[in-house]
Amino acid sequence: MIPITRNYRWWVVALLFAATIINYVDRQTFSILAKEIQTALHISDLGYSGVVQLFLISYTLAYLVTGRVTDYLGTKIGMVVFIIWWSIAEALTGISRSVSTLGFYRLMVGLGEPGNWTVQAKAIAEWFPPRDRGLAYGICTAGATAGATLAVPMVAFLAASHGWRAPFIVTGLLGLLWVVPWAVWYKSPNIVQETGDVVRDLPAGLFRESLPQESEWQRWKILLGDLNTWLLTLARFLTDPVWYFFLFWFPKYLLSVHSMSLIRVGELAWVVYFAAGMGTIIGGWASGFLVKRGLQPVSARKRIMLISALIVPSSALLAFVPTANWALLISSLVVFAQLAWQVTLGTLIIDLYPQRIVATVFGIIATGSGLGGILSTNAIGHLVTQFSYRPVFVMMAFLHPCALFLLWKIRAPIPVSLRGTDRFPAR
Repeated sequence: MIPITRNYRWWVVALLFAATIINYVDRQTFSILAKEIQTALHISDLGYSGVVQLFLISYTLAYLVTGRVTDYLGTKIGMVVFIIWWSIAEALTGISRSVSTLGFYRLMVGLGEPGNWTVQAKAIAEWFPPRDRGLAYGICTAGATAGATLAVPMVAFLAASHGWRAPFIVTGLLGLLWVVPWAVWYKSPNIVQETGDVVRDLPAGLFRESLPQESEWQRWKILLGDLNTWLLTLARFLTDPVWYFFLFWFPKYLLSVHSMSLIRVGELAWVVYFAAGMGTIIGGWASGFLVKRGLQPVSARKRIMLISALIVPSSALLAFVPTANWALLISSLVVFAQLAWQVTLGTLIIDLYPQRIVATVFGIIATGSGLGGILSTNAIGHLVTQFSYRPVFVMMAFLHPCALFLLWKIRAPIPVSLRGTDRFPAR
């Protein structure tokens, strides 16, 4: 068993990092095996598109529920419920016999996977002071790029050796196995505090936790009436589509615009996703560094987001680059800044809201990301079909400055009590 020491919180991060890897491997398995699944189950492109849409819609809407469930069940039990749910659905995908059963199981995966991110936010809020939250959240988020990278060789090997159904069953079992160390090792911060001084330097963040328990209706009324919630939701809606582009469209862009072979894309495109992983860690560390230097947490996050918002617009250069090497270089810079932005924005959410409702708020705001992804995917498809990739890259250049303008209006509320009011009182 992991000993209860001052470094215990980093073991929590390690487990959440592993869960995020599994989360993304489960997600990528379906896209990697798309062609084999379509052939085996006689699914048309339209049918495949419908299954993908079922996942995206369920994944987006589930955030509204998983955040609240996380706050209700708590970090430990909430994560057990979510990962068992999506892992079983992932394994069942491997026994699909038709497009309808396939769509149902992917819908179930979509309902469970958001819980990984809402639990992650709550755990970091509970375990880490502001100076360390950015790095902790960055490491956890880096599991997404690690998972996306590991999924390709692992899934390809399993499918080649045992057929397309095997990867779903194996990846589903990985999630169920992950539950064992989490259930055995994870302790509540309150329990740890009772056993020692592990989190003696961990403040409650920008809120006090001794708030009166409001009704469910009051809780949602307060959160949906809070300006910060809407500003953060709009910011994710505007900026997350940049990452969705590089996840779903960038390899196709290299193939069609720069005439790279599929083998060549496999050899070189990993550099871009490696840069994204570095962006999560360095971006998270940077805002924490500023907090350690005496800057208030919200101000520190804004500084890093300002730098990111100045870098991402270099995406417009992709509309004019002459070679694939230049495209890879500029894209690496863009995704580095994009992931630094995303991690810092997520850390800002953790800073702004009390631990007991942070997962609910995180879920609300993440819904903006999902909606942005759904709408941007359709928009990019139309633009590329009717015109080219150029307008896509030019439009990207305006998203982060617009979002930064919204986020600059955010101020850190520090409520002592809700006192039955509709909004958190400001500092």
